[in-house]
Amino acid sequence: MRILLWHVHGSWTTAFLQGHHEYLLPVLPDRGPDGRGRARTWDWPSRAEEVDPARLRDTEIDLVLLQRPHELDLVAQWTGRRPGEDLPAVYLEHNTPGGPTPFSRHPVADRGDLALVHVTHFNRLMWDNGRAPTTVIEHGVVDPGHHYTGELGRAATAINEPVRRGRAVGTDLLPGLTTAAPVDVFGMGVAGLADALGLPPDRLGEYDDLPQEAMHAELARRRVFVHPHRWTSLGLSLIEAMQLGMPVACLATTEAPRAVPPEVGVASPDPAELQAFVRRMLADPDEATMIGRAARQHALARYGLKRFLGDWDRVLAAAT
Repeated sequence: MRILLWHVHGSWTTAFLQGHHEYLLPVLPDRGPDGRGRARTWDWPSRAEEVDPARLRDTEIDLVLLQRPHELDLVAQWTGRRPGEDLPAVYLEHNTPGGPTPFSRHPVADRGDLALVHVTHFNRLMWDNGRAPTTVIEHGVVDPGHHYTGELGRAATAINEPVRRGRAVGTDLLPGLTTAAPVDVFGMGVAGLADALGLPPDRLGEYDDLPQEAMHAELARRRVFVHPHRWTSLGLSLIEAMQLGMPVACLATTEAPRAVPPEVGVASPDPAELQAFVRRMLADPDEATMIGRAARQHALARYGLKRFLGDWDRVLAAAT
C-alpha cells in the first residue's frame, strides 16, 4: 500500500514506518511543518520516500493518513482528490483536547467517510467524536534495547518546548523535583530553561534536540525517569524510558496511570510522592535496577511493535 503522510510526530512515525508499506512524505524547500520530509534525528527505513507536492497529482496513492485539520485542504490542493471521498483516508489524533475539555468537538466529528484513530483511550473519551467511526490504537515503540546503567545519581525527563508549554507539561514542577535530585531535561527547545526557572545548571541540565539514539544512551545513564506532564497525550518518551530499563515516576493524569502499574514505578497526582520515589531510587541503586527490569518487561509486552503494526494493518485494510 502507498500511504501519504506528514512528518508530524517523529517518535510515533518511526514506529509506523516499520510496517511493510510504502510511505510518501511531502518535502518543501524550507522543510517547514508541511514539508519536513524524512526525519534527521531518527533512523527511518528507505521505503519512506520524500515526495515533491507538485508531483502528487500524478502519483499513485492508496490512502492518506491525516494528522492535522488543515491537511484535508492540502490533500485536495496537492492531489486534486478529496480525502474520504475520492481518496481513502484515516485521521490520526495524537493529542488531548485543547479547549473546554468535556465539550471539545473533534475537527472530523461530522465526517462519516473516514476513520478516526486515537492513540489512547483517554483521548477518545475526552474528545466529542460525533458520528466519525472511531477506534484506539495504543502506541508501539521500536525497542531501543536494555541499556540502563543508572550510573548517574540524577533524574531525567523529556519535554519538548518546556518554556512555551509551561504548566501543561509540568514545567513548574521541575524546581520541586530538583530538591529530590538534579534533573536533566531532554527535548526540543529546552535551551534557556534553567534561566527561566531560576535554577543553577548543576541542578537542571539542558540537552537540546539530541538524535534519538544519543538521547536514549544519555537517559539510560540517569537513575530514574520522571514524566511530569499534566495535560498531554501519553508520552512516547515514558514508554521508551521503560524499555531502556528505567524506573519511572509520573503524574497520574490522562493515560499515564494505565501505562505505569505499581511494580514499574509510581503514578500519583501528588508531586511530593514523585519526589519521594526519586529520592528512594537515588538511595538504592539495586532497587532501581530491579524496578527498571520490571518496567522494561511491561513496556515490551504492552507497547510492542508487532501488536501496533498489526492493529494498524487492520485499520488500513478496512479503510481501503
